[in-house]
Amino acid sequence: MTELVSRPSLAVELAGMHLRNPVMPASGTFGYGQEFTPYLDLEGIGALVTKGVSLHPKAGNPTPRIAETSAGMLNAIGLQNVGIEAFVRDKVPFLERINTPVVVNFFGNTLDEYEQVAARLSDVSVVRAVELNISCPNVKQGGIVFGTDPVAAAQVVERVRRQLKIPLIVKLTPNVTDIRVMARAVEEAGADVISCINTLTGMAVDLKRKRLHLANGTGGLSGPAIKPVALRLVYQVVRSVSIPVIGIGGIMTAEDALEFLLVGARAVQVGTANLVRPGIMAEIVAGIETYCQHQGIADINDWIGSLNEE
Repeated sequence: MTELVSRPSLAVELAGMHLRNPVMPASGTFGYGQEFTPYLDLEGIGALVTKGVSLHPKAGNPTPRIAETSAGMLNAIGLQNVGIEAFVRDKVPFLERINTPVVVNFFGNTLDEYEQVAARLSDVSVVRAVELNISCPNVKQGGIVFGTDPVAAAQVVERVRRQLKIPLIVKLTPNVTDIRVMARAVEEAGADVISCINTLTGMAVDLKRKRLHLANGTGGLSGPAIKPVALRLVYQVVRSVSIPVIGIGGIMTAEDALEFLLVGARAVQVGTANLVRPGIMAEIVAGIETYCQHQGIADINDWIGSLNEE
């Protein structure tokens, strides 16, 4: 009979950052953090990941830009955000009051823009790490252009790395032939951590109007439908690089999170589930703790990467 563990340790280390547990939001599903304070104790999650920030404010794509699917959703928000200066002026003061590591997702349309935003964020004391978005399928410039070409991806990572004094997380797209090639390219270029996956490109049609549902035409598919794909890609990336990997894709329950950790992800990001139940991450953390207690796992690090492959 497995001996119960009274209080397992859920703490993990990620590129020098100490996280109280391995659960954090996925960028774009959690605003700038403050929006979720009525629903969630922000000091109960491992890290806080903001929505993507760019050099200049961005209005995003025209509406309609969200469509429900049978097992998730399509979004074509288009990286709407307030821009780096407004972020520092208006959003950072709130983040400074929270005892949780802050990770800022950011992007650019050009190499120079990526560099400028990285340099600005590196000087903001509350920002413990940045997440470089080279993987968004919903914008016409930047993003996916860099994210599908290993040479271009390495170039932007190298340029950004030179501007940073803090850890660099690089977020990868699944919309490539072999994600392992991209993972190795960004690792060699200077990434400290890889997060994957971003959304899969999808489409929805409106039968009544006989038109595409999203004004953008296509959007990013997320939610439970993509979890098996995400799990497979995270498994492959973990075995292709020596740096830590954050698993993302369709995580709705503690069991989902535990699967990603089992195949080797050192942390997980919860995305679409936050839009369904804003307090879901607290439930996932509690569920991981309960599982560890009942399985006799004293330290979550003993579970991470312990998949039996014989």
